[in-house]
Amino acid sequence: MGSSPGSSRSKRAQLLRAVLPCLALTALGSGSAAAQSLTPDLFNPNRGGFASPDTLPTRRTAGVPQAPSDALPALPDPNADPLKARQRPAASRVGQVPTYGLPAATGASSSGYDSLNRKRQQPKLYPGQPKPKRPAGPGSPAPSVAPPASTLGPPRIAPPPSASANRAPVPAAMAGTVPGQPLRRRLRADDDAFGAIGDYAGSFLIKGGLELSAGYDTNPTRLNRPVGSPAYVIAPDLLVMSDWERHALVADLRGSFSGYTNDMPASINGFASPSPVEANRPDFTGHVDGRLDVTRDFKLLSQLRLRLATDNPGSPNVQAGLQRYPVYAAYGTTIGFDQTFNRFQVAAGATIDRTAYTDSKLTDGTTFPNTDRDFNQYGGVGRFSYDLKPGLKPFVEIQGDTRVHDQAADRNGYFRDSNGGYAKVGSSFEFSRILTGEISIGYSARNYTDPRLSQLAGFLTTGSLIWSASGLTTVKFFTDTQIAETTIPGSSGVLVRTYAAEVDHDFRRWLTAVGKFTYGTLDYQGQNRNDKTYSFESNLIYKLNRNIWVKGTLRHDILDSNVAGSSSQGTVMLVGVRLQN
Repeated sequence: MGSSPGSSRSKRAQLLRAVLPCLALTALGSGSAAAQSLTPDLFNPNRGGFASPDTLPTRRTAGVPQAPSDALPALPDPNADPLKARQRPAASRVGQVPTYGLPAATGASSSGYDSLNRKRQQPKLYPGQPKPKRPAGPGSPAPSVAPPASTLGPPRIAPPPSASANRAPVPAAMAGTVPGQPLRRRLRADDDAFGAIGDYAGSFLIKGGLELSAGYDTNPTRLNRPVGSPAYVIAPDLLVMSDWERHALVADLRGSFSGYTNDMPASINGFASPSPVEANRPDFTGHVDGRLDVTRDFKLLSQLRLRLATDNPGSPNVQAGLQRYPVYAAYGTTIGFDQTFNRFQVAAGATIDRTAYTDSKLTDGTTFPNTDRDFNQYGGVGRFSYDLKPGLKPFVEIQGDTRVHDQAADRNGYFRDSNGGYAKVGSSFEFSRILTGEISIGYSARNYTDPRLSQLAGFLTTGSLIWSASGLTTVKFFTDTQIAETTIPGSSGVLVRTYAAEVDHDFRRWLTAVGKFTYGTLDYQGQNRNDKTYSFESNLIYKLNRNIWVKGTLRHDILDSNVAGSSSQGTVMLVGVRLQN
């Protein structure tokens, strides 16, 4: 049956009249809901009503970009009005790094080999770790992934291409992200690719080394007229450091033995004696430092030290007719504390030291005692420093001591017991790790019980600076001042000043050149004798690996004295190998 066009139009009109009120109510309801969701008060979590913190977790505000610039653009909503979608501006691609292709071995099975011909290993499961699910292969439905949470704030700068490039995945066991896996200790940065690694013994790190060198010395005993001899040097060293969260214990032991195959004439005031002497000389320097952290600001400090050596060749303290140089040992301890009051720091300690000489063995078979040179020293030292600013810490240091000899009078009848000390001011600093160290200046004086011995006093400088000129070049500077004992009749002592500069340059990580220059002055108080020493040294180190180095040394020493016939020169040439672990 058919129907007329008029009846059809009337039916459609009646249908519209019934539907329009419903549409109007729906539109009004949706409009009120939209206005409610944009009300600023809804972002206040303390406000009751329609919204809550659960429905608004990020508490966004109008006008703030919601997605970072490195996030993928959102896909258009297929249910949205196409007209409005066409009017909406397109997402910006400025600052985004495109990703091409698929990562290696995407969608491959968990067994067999992947597309890079790598055998897939089954993961090691720790106790309590759930078995990982098998990854979905090609054609499997994609799992539902929650969209990443948006962040507030302005768009971030896009990451560099290296951060978003496709890379082979890092095993979870190596990255330390396996659930249930024990925490792994992060490895420390290795500044020296050819340095010794060392071994752990419990909580102590132990590093050891041994240098073996051979060559020639043109003047071992530093005579005014040089007499040379083949030479060899054996130099072991040991470093032990604790690895504790609190407290610390460090032992640094370094020694050497310089041997000569020929017997040399001894130097007596610069001239050779008629009898030969063994020029072999041992040298050892070691100290053990300990720190006990009582509280955060209070620490107990201690040190044990030992120096083993002989008189320097060419020194006026060397006796006539010696068969070998007498060895002396200077050992002692320091016990003190370190207290911090905010930026103010106080460090003080008591010191006890002893210097003892072995008997001199003469060429006629007799011995000569050196007990008149043995003495004990008792003293104390204190330092007051203030942390003025990061990297700059000025300080004031005061020291005093008393020296008591085993014999009241020495071999020449002089009473050498004395009291002395020093005071100095300086600062330690650290400027961006480019220039670090400390430097100070002061004054030192020593008074003797014998009225015939005048006061020994003088200006002193101490310091240690390290300048990292570049990643390949390091410059070091050292200076020190000491008051040493002497056996010269009428002389109070020796004021010794030393200045040294060193330049290290790496041509390659495995090839290093070291240049050193040392200048020193020896002022013998009361005898009008002044000696100057110069030393030029160059080293070339070829590092085969972490355990074996090859080293060449060339050194020239000069002693310039105002006493006639006491000046000397000598050149040392050595080639050796260093073994370390």
